[in-house]
Amino acid sequence: MREKKVKKFEFKININTLFIAFFVILFLIQIFRGFSSQINKIIPEKPITDVITDVKNNKVKKIEVIGNQLIVYYKNNTLANSYKEPNDSLNKILSDNKINPSQVKIEVKNLDTAGSLINLIANLLPTILMIAFFVYLFRQAKGAQDSVFSFGQSRAKKFNKSMTKVKFADVAGVDEAKKELEEVVDFLKNPEKYKKVGARTPKGVLLVGPAGCGKTLLAKAVAGEANVPFFSIAGSEFMEMLVGIGAARVRDLFDNAKKNAPSIIFIDEIDAIGRARSYGVMPSHDEREQTLNQILVEMDGFEPNEQIVVIAATNRGDLLDPALLRPGRFDRRIIVDYPDLEGRKAIIKIHAKNKPFDEKVNWDQVAKRTVGFSGADLENMLNEAAIYAARKNQDKITQEDIEEAATKVKLGPEKKRNQSDYDKKLTAYHEAGHAIVSHFLPHTDPVHRISIVSRGMALGYTLIPPSKDKVHETKTHLLERIAVMMGGRAAEEVIFNEITTGAANDFDQATSIARAMVVEYGMSSLGPVNFGPTMDITEWGKTYMEQNNISQEMMSKIDQEIKKILDDAYKTAVKIIKEQRDLIDKVAEELIKKESLDEEEFEKIVGKKKQNE
Repeated sequence: MREKKVKKFEFKININTLFIAFFVILFLIQIFRGFSSQINKIIPEKPITDVITDVKNNKVKKIEVIGNQLIVYYKNNTLANSYKEPNDSLNKILSDNKINPSQVKIEVKNLDTAGSLINLIANLLPTILMIAFFVYLFRQAKGAQDSVFSFGQSRAKKFNKSMTKVKFADVAGVDEAKKELEEVVDFLKNPEKYKKVGARTPKGVLLVGPAGCGKTLLAKAVAGEANVPFFSIAGSEFMEMLVGIGAARVRDLFDNAKKNAPSIIFIDEIDAIGRARSYGVMPSHDEREQTLNQILVEMDGFEPNEQIVVIAATNRGDLLDPALLRPGRFDRRIIVDYPDLEGRKAIIKIHAKNKPFDEKVNWDQVAKRTVGFSGADLENMLNEAAIYAARKNQDKITQEDIEEAATKVKLGPEKKRNQSDYDKKLTAYHEAGHAIVSHFLPHTDPVHRISIVSRGMALGYTLIPPSKDKVHETKTHLLERIAVMMGGRAAEEVIFNEITTGAANDFDQATSIARAMVVEYGMSSLGPVNFGPTMDITEWGKTYMEQNNISQEMMSKIDQEIKKILDDAYKTAVKIIKEQRDLIDKVAEELIKKESLDEEEFEKIVGKKKQNE
C-alpha cells in the first residue's frame, strides 16, 4: 500500500518582515486618523439647536449617528457636522423638542469596537516595536558570536579533478619543477608502487622563484592532474585581527585534508606566515608566529601525517624559517626561475594557440629577443600583439606587432610628446651615444633597437637585450655595461659641451652595478671581501640579523673604489664618442628623421658588430 506523505507545516517568523508589517500598520492607522480629521474639516459644523430646527422645518433627509457625532444629510444634497452630549440619545433629544423621530431617517453606526481596537493597537504598538527591536539585537549578537567562532574555520577552496582545466601539458619552461610535481602526483595516485621499495611520500614541496614564472600555474596543473582532493589557500588568509585564529585555521585545514586523504594542500605566498623567527624582531606571542608553529606541528609533529602533501609557493625563499625548510616538512625545494631559450619557445608555443599569426613570424628570433622574460611576460606580450593587430584591423598578427608588444611589456606604451627640435636632437644624440659605445665595445651584446619615442618616464631608449642566456657575469662585461650606461652623458658633453638631467636613471643603474662589484662580488682592489650586511645567521637553531661593522676608513675606500669604476667607465665612453664622431652624427640624424632604428638599420650605418665571447 502506498503511503501518503504528510507535509509538515513549519511556521517561520522573519524578524525583518515583522518590523515592516508593524510599520505599515502604524502608517495605515495614522492615515486613517488623518483622513477622518480631514473629512471633519471639510464638512461644515452646525450647532445641535440649528439641526433640530432644520428637522422641524422638514429640511433633513437623514442623520448618521457615529458615537457623539452627527452627520446630517439635507434634502438639497448638502452635509453638516454636529455633536450631541455623550449621554443623550438623538431620539430623546427629538422627543424633548416635540419632534416625531420617525420624521427623519436615523442610522446609528456603532464603531466602539473598531475604535477601541485601533486605539489599543496605537497604544501597544510602541511597546511591541521595542520588544521586537530587542529580539532583533539579541539575534544579531548571536550571529556575531557564531561568526567569531567561524573565524577558526579554514578558508581553503577545495578543487576536484573536474574543476580545473589546466594540465601539465599547459605548463612549459619549468621542466625540472614539472617533473618533481608529476612524481608527487604519482605518489598519491599509486602509493603501493613506492611502498614496495620502502619509499615514503614527500611531506612538502616548496616552489621558489620570481613572480610570473609559473608557481601558481604549476599548482593548478597539479590540481588538474591529481585525482585527489586539492585544497588551495593564500598565506594571508590565515591572519585575522583575533589572536589564535591563524593557528585554528591551520588545524581546521589539516583536519579537512586528513578526512579527504590522500589529498594536496597548496599554500600560495607562504612567506606571509612562514618568515624566520628572529630575536628582537618579533615577540613570542605574535599571531604570525603562532600560525607558523601550528604549521610546523601539523606537517611533522607528534602525530603522523601521511598521504597529505603540502605544496607552497613564494618569491622570498630567503626569508623563510629554517624549521620550515628542513626535511620532513618541505623535503623538496624547487627553483622556478626565468625560462631559458628552449623554455621560452615552448611557452610561446602554448600561448600562441588559437591566435592567427603571419607565416613570416620568426619564432626563434622572438625567443632570442625575449631574454629575461617570465612566462607571464610572454603571455602578456602575445596578448598585446593580438590587441595591436585588432586595433589595425588585421586578420593576422605580424612580427612587427610582436616586437611592439615586447617593447611595451618592458618599457611601457608609447607617449607622443611635443618636443622642440633642440630636445629631439639632445635625445637623439643621447641614445646614439649609448648605441655607439655598446657597438664598439667587444664584450657587449648587439644593439637591438634605438628610439627617441617616449615610453614610460624615458624620453628615448636603447634596447640591448642579451643575445643568449648567461649563467655567469664577468668583471669585463660588467665594466663595459657601465661604460654603455655612461654613453648618453658622454655624447651630450662631447657634442653640445653641455649636460642634461636625462642621464639620471643611467647613473642610478651604473652606481648599483659598481657598488655590487665592490661590496658583494669582490671585483676591486679591496680584494675578495663581502662588505654588505649579513642576514639570517643561524646558530643552534637561532636566527637573527647582523650588520657588518665597517670602519669609516674602509667605507671611504669603498666609496673611492666605486667612484674609480664609474670615472674609468665614463672616460672609456668619452673616448669612443670622440673617435666615432662621424658615425654618431649619422645615427642621430637618422633617429631624428625616423624616430626609431632597428638592428639592421643601425648596422647599415655603423657596420657589423665584432663581438668577442
